[in-house]
Amino acid sequence: MPRFDFDWVDAFTDQAFGGNGCAVVHNGAHLPADVACAYVRETSLVECTFTGPSDVADMRVRYFLASQEIPFAGHPTIATVAAMRDRGLISGDGCVLETQAGLVQITLSGDEIEMTQVAPQFGPYADLESVAAAVSLSCDAIIGQPRMVSTGLPFVVTVLRDHDALRAAKLNIAALKQLRADFQDTWAEVMEPYLVTLKGVKNGDTFSRLLLAPPNPAEDPFTGSATGAAGAYLWSEGLMQSDSYIAEQGHWMGRPGQARVTRLGPVDAMAGIQVAGRAFVLMRGAVDLPLML
Repeated sequence: MPRFDFDWVDAFTDQAFGGNGCAVVHNGAHLPADVACAYVRETSLVECTFTGPSDVADMRVRYFLASQEIPFAGHPTIATVAAMRDRGLISGDGCVLETQAGLVQITLSGDEIEMTQVAPQFGPYADLESVAAAVSLSCDAIIGQPRMVSTGLPFVVTVLRDHDALRAAKLNIAALKQLRADFQDTWAEVMEPYLVTLKGVKNGDTFSRLLLAPPNPAEDPFTGSATGAAGAYLWSEGLMQSDSYIAEQGHWMGRPGQARVTRLGPVDAMAGIQVAGRAFVLMRGAVDLPLML
């Protein structure tokens, strides 16, 4: 059975057990999806990455949930780069990753890892009642109109009025399925609503939660891809005045994380969203994985 080196990395934090964990399996990008998903389930993490050689970038990265492969994810990107740097696989001040969502430019500045997510794609606005039902809240808990936004992975970005509403949110699986069905004609994959408040917990400008459906863990400690989508939404809706801000997530789970979010280009023609954070390599080892199940 083939043996693969792996690193377990906490992303969007500079301390052990903070932010969001990701296991990075080196040179495992050729593994079939069912094996990769089984590995994610074994770790009980939200996502894991599998790397391999690329003809168009410095490294190819595949992203997996417990249930399926996804084109891109934010905290696993930070984790993957941190693992590669820790192993001496990255030299200089950056690199380029090949993902199913496109090429992702990485810039290294001290301990900070900055990824440039692709230019935002804005989908339709979501039905307010459908979104409220999906997260078990009343419509008046939501500010404005939720909208589908993607900077590599599509989320229904939903701004809540305060932290009380954010605490009260609870995923309604049946209502979530209906919400996803509403977008099936235009979006192949729709993640759960990303819930944002315009007040941080510690020193941030925003604080967020992402509630997840089975077989994933119940909540994501920090969501880098959704953070980029949320930034694009906030700027497009006039809810964020600064060109750069601090996003926080995970504090109520005991896994505090933060990212610096920066807009590239004017509000009406965003060329990309930069999401930057730190990472802590927690474990290093090897795993034996089958080539098929």
